Order: sequence, then C-alpha cells, then structure tokens
Amino acid sequence: MGEKAMRTHESEEMYLETILLLRQRSPSVHAIDVAGELGYAKSSVSRAMGLLHNKGYITVNEFDEISLTEAGFAKASDIYERHRVITALLVKMGADEALAEENACRIEHVITPELFEIMKSYVKGG
Repeated sequence: MGEKAMRTHESEEMYLETILLLRQRSPSVHAIDVAGELGYAKSSVSRAMGLLHNKGYITVNEFDEISLTEAGFAKASDIYERHRVITALLVKMGADEALAEENACRIEHVITPELFEIMKSYVKGG
C-alpha cells in the first residue's frame, strides 16, 4: 500500500471510529460533531462523509444525521477493538494511560491482522 493509500485508509478508519464513539454518546451525529471531535474543517469532514457514503459505510438522512451501515459498524467496531487492545497492551508494558492512548491511535491503523491477534491473545492472558 502506497503512502497516499495508507493515509486515506487511516483517515477513513479515524472517521468511522469517531462516528461510532459519537453515536455511543448521542443518538444524533452530524458532520459538525465529527469535525469538532477530530479538530478538522467541516469541509474536509463533508468530503470524507461523501466518500464513506459512496463506500457503503454510512447513511445520511434528510436531517443530515449520520448513521453507520452494517458494514460501517462492523469496520468501526473492529478499529475500536484494535484501539482498546493496543492501549491495554501498552499500559500493561508500563506506559501511562495518556501515552498509551496517543500511540494506540497511531498503531491501530498500520498493524497487520496477524500481529493484532498476537497482541489480543497476550492482553487476554493467553
């Protein structure tokens, strides 16, 4: 995967994970909420929402409320699981929570599925 494709993949995952987390806090999520959470310009978020919609990950209703499709929810849940497991692993290794969170946000997008499974097994004590 080239660097541009990697950044696009990472960005897509960040948006999906953010929508998932915002939906856990509020039944109604709009592009402005995502922009505020990520610190991005609303125009950038609107463009990204169009791309996520075209890929079948989200729907946007007549009130501009964003919902995850089944595929979007599955992908977002997977990303969030990677985040939680990697954070737990880094804490287990001695990192404080803030440092672990910050680095998990980076690592979760580039780790291979095989290494993630090893990490998950380790964190769960297996």
